[in-house]
Amino acid sequence: MTNDRLSHEQGMVRAFILKNRRERCAFLLADPVGRQKLRGALAHFKWLDERFAHAIPPKAAHKAAELVALLRQKGAGRTVWVISQHKTIDGQEMKLEAAIDEVWGRQCGSILSCVPGKLAFFKDEEMHSERILEHL
Repeated sequence: MTNDRLSHEQGMVRAFILKNRRERCAFLLADPVGRQKLRGALAHFKWLDERFAHAIPPKAAHKAAELVALLRQKGAGRTVWVISQHKTIDGQEMKLEAAIDEVWGRQCGSILSCVPGKLAFFKDEEMHSERILEHL
């Protein structure tokens, strides 16, 4: 596992997953078979610590470009680390815009880690489930 991947995935688990689920989530992400199970669970993910999951303002909730701008304003850089049900992008570092374009409007669960343990974007299969995950 590369340092970027470790940093993003471990940071995401520590910052945004319920305390009683962190160990399990970290274990699943580290194992190929477990990762597949976790990716499937992203469709209706129930392990987020809601204290750090914030609704996206209406202005940014309907336009990918506005969401990218909001994430950048909050500290996102050029690239994100992707954890996704969408198999072709899972486990990859991608440009922020490309990652948002891939998950926007798609019926699949995804977490885009922008700043390890500090800032991420989450969505599942439910309409209007998009959240900014922020841990200051």
